[in-house]
Amino acid sequence: MTTDLQARITALTERLHHLNYQYYQRDISEIPDQEFDQLLAELAELEKQHPELAHPNSPTQRVGGTITKQFPTAAHRYPMLSLGNTYSEADLREFDERVQKGLEGADYAYVCELKFDGVAMSLTYEAGQLTQGVTRGDGTRGDVVTSSVRTIKNLPLHLRTAGPAQPPEFEVRGEIFMPLPVFAELNAEREENGEALLANPRNAASGALKLQDSALVAARRLRFYAYSFLMPGRSSLPTHSASLEALSAWGLPVSDTWRRCGSIAEVLDFVHEWDKKRFTLPVATDGIVIKIDDFRQQELLGYTAKSPRWAIAYKYPAEAGRTRLRDVQYQVGRTGAVTPVALLDPVPLAGTVVKRASMHNANQIAALDIRLNDMVFVEKGGEIIPKITGVDFTARPEDSQPIVYPTACPACNTPLIRPEGEAHFRCPNDRGCPPQRKAKLEHYVSRKALNIDGLGAETVGRFFDLGLVTDAASLYDLPAKAEELAQLDRMGEKSVQRLLAGLEQSKLVPFDQVLFGLGIRYVGETVAEKLANHYRTMEALMVATATELAAVPEVGGVIAESAAAWFQEPQNQELVARLRAAGVQLELTGEAPQAMSNRLEGLTFVLSGVFELHSRDELQALIEAHGGKITGSISKKLSYLVAGDKMGPAKREKATGFKVPIISEAELLAMLPAGPEATSAPAETADAAEDSAPSASNPTPIQGTGTQTSLF
Repeated sequence: MTTDLQARITALTERLHHLNYQYYQRDISEIPDQEFDQLLAELAELEKQHPELAHPNSPTQRVGGTITKQFPTAAHRYPMLSLGNTYSEADLREFDERVQKGLEGADYAYVCELKFDGVAMSLTYEAGQLTQGVTRGDGTRGDVVTSSVRTIKNLPLHLRTAGPAQPPEFEVRGEIFMPLPVFAELNAEREENGEALLANPRNAASGALKLQDSALVAARRLRFYAYSFLMPGRSSLPTHSASLEALSAWGLPVSDTWRRCGSIAEVLDFVHEWDKKRFTLPVATDGIVIKIDDFRQQELLGYTAKSPRWAIAYKYPAEAGRTRLRDVQYQVGRTGAVTPVALLDPVPLAGTVVKRASMHNANQIAALDIRLNDMVFVEKGGEIIPKITGVDFTARPEDSQPIVYPTACPACNTPLIRPEGEAHFRCPNDRGCPPQRKAKLEHYVSRKALNIDGLGAETVGRFFDLGLVTDAASLYDLPAKAEELAQLDRMGEKSVQRLLAGLEQSKLVPFDQVLFGLGIRYVGETVAEKLANHYRTMEALMVATATELAAVPEVGGVIAESAAAWFQEPQNQELVARLRAAGVQLELTGEAPQAMSNRLEGLTFVLSGVFELHSRDELQALIEAHGGKITGSISKKLSYLVAGDKMGPAKREKATGFKVPIISEAELLAMLPAGPEATSAPAETADAAEDSAPSASNPTPIQGTGTQTSLF
């Protein structure tokens, strides 16, 4: 019986994988949708009854359903760094001359690929099965989002056996993106519902991958293109173009827009061809990546201090349009900043129709001398965000009048202020201005703050409009309104239960995230963490003076003044008291970290580059555990610059100019007391240290020229 069930599950799994490949890779529908759905439903039912027989990469995983309260992180075997870029064709010719010189006249070819505007992703396949998906993160570690990646329909969970022999384990780099029609459809739906519009497809794709519920990720209809193949040791594939063909043969989606070019003239032809043609694609693009095709020639050319000598990215200049400015709308943000938005006659631009554009602030309006009814030039920054860049003065009407910036808040009519040295006018009515209050609530529930499951920005904004919530503390009164919430459109009992569970879970969020979630001006994630670690409790933090706050590392005078003023306000003190009564974490739990020694007391350090034995976070923890301090800038007061591999030349030059000693990781460790604790990371980072240490299972990339090969 079990053998028959296993055979049926395996047969259904293989059949559905094949049908998915045919549909999403080759645009072939072998069977009607209804028949496909019946097969999928049968497999889902069998897996439900016999979960122990389900395949790890079952096609049923594509519909989502996994709930992830947090994403673990993983170290990249090969760091995911970035390419340098240029907007100049002359630079491309100079690049070609350097390649020719470096290869000493040998024949060579390039591969040109469109630079898709999405989220870089590292995928691991073992024995043909997808086992892990990791975001770029900081380049050395990223978030593990495997459950989200499995929902991407054109990404194979199980590879085909066609083409060259597959290694037992290898890595695929590529771009996850939201197709432009999906993005447009999603924004149209949000606009109809009165929700905030998504800024661009790249941000939409990134946000979708971080959704806690993989079923919601699946609903965003993301797609994937592969552009790089890596494996331990040396591959039998001699060229980048051969690796792209192999990936495609194995069933991975590789855009068919790439081309092998035998000269820089052919490269420039490719660049010119796609300058306009790229707007016909269903995915945002912003340039061309040009790479030497032969892997051995890549090894020969090697790297500069910051980038490979064998690759370069050409970025297309932003496309400009000309249209008439009809009106100006003023939007109020979380901090009270009043931002002007231009309302334009519709103009086609970079593949879309633009009706609105940023005008930045009053200074920019004055600098460009923009007036109502002017003919203005509009560009898309990064091919996504429209902005006014100039005025066609030859078409200015004779009776035109300068734009008069409002003196009162467009939302609450409070007189605006303009703090000295700032470009924005601001509404000071932060407790009574509706857009500010709503934005503060949206910030409090956001992923990097309280991260309340089931209560995103749109939902909490809707609750505010309905008068169900007024501030962060009032969110914890929602359980008493459960019946009322369940009666709202698009809510229902399950949504309410999820929301209430998310609220309860938010009471476990660490103090530093709560502090960040309060939205105190200038107090970002890093500053909130520093203040929380220094004061440990909200009580201690609230009574600190501005002078005392400014003494905390990385907390300057402006930040200190803003935080001290916030805590002195009676309304904010009341808010904190209500949060405490609700059970929110307002102190760090556990014992404060114990110092290992005072050997580095009075010394300040800057860390730069990639280190061999420890990650940057681990080295920072070691320095602080021995009494030292970390800073982000190089000055005459700096004690040491700790230089790792691939450190940029600018920092080295600046440190040399200030006569700051430059030391290696080994020299830093030699400054610490002798003993195992001296060169070990603190307990909470020991696992990360083990992951990043060189070992037999952590070899160099296939091209063999160092870790930067992983860029591509």
